Amino acid sequence: MKRRAVLAGLLALALGGATLPPSWVVVRQASTIDLTVRAFGGSQQGRFEDWRGEIIFDPEAPERTRATVLVQAGSLRMRSSALTSRARGSNLLDTARHPVVRFELQSLRSLGGNRYTARAEVTIKGRTRPVSFPVDLRVTGDRAHLAGAFTLDRTQFGIGTAGAWNRILGREVTVRVSLQARRA
Repeated sequence: MKRRAVLAGLLALALGGATLPPSWVVVRQASTIDLTVRAFGGSQQGRFEDWRGEIIFDPEAPERTRATVLVQAGSLRMRSSALTSRARGSNLLDTARHPVVRFELQSLRSLGGNRYTARAEVTIKGRTRPVSFPVDLRVTGDRAHLAGAFTLDRTQFGIGTAGAWNRILGREVTVRVSLQARRA
């Protein structure tokens, strides 16, 4: 604990004495990361079950928000075990060689009320791409709830680009995030 305080103090000095926004802890039981993709003639849904996040957030200065979410790619569960196995396989997520999906929130820009635009970078299979998407953020005391969705082009991450997969899968993958957090 002492080490964290020292590191936070050093970082504050490095930032010219600016105080750091408070840390928040994700309430995993109340949070989800889901995806939807068109495949096999229909809409296929999945959920990542193993992930963790670190959040720095000041409700008074949302533009200073930073968050890192590390998702274990192999924790993806689709509606059926056959789809789950295919999604994790070497032609798609290739979770054996690329076990982590990384999401780095870089800022929130207020649009008024509870609406914001989130700017972030997503890294899948070693490829990083920027995303910008609308979110709803509600803060009540020491609790916060963020909900939003963004769409990725799977081919930009080298997912399903070889053989028949490129014809079977829709290019767009929608990721829906619902995060509950409490002030640390």
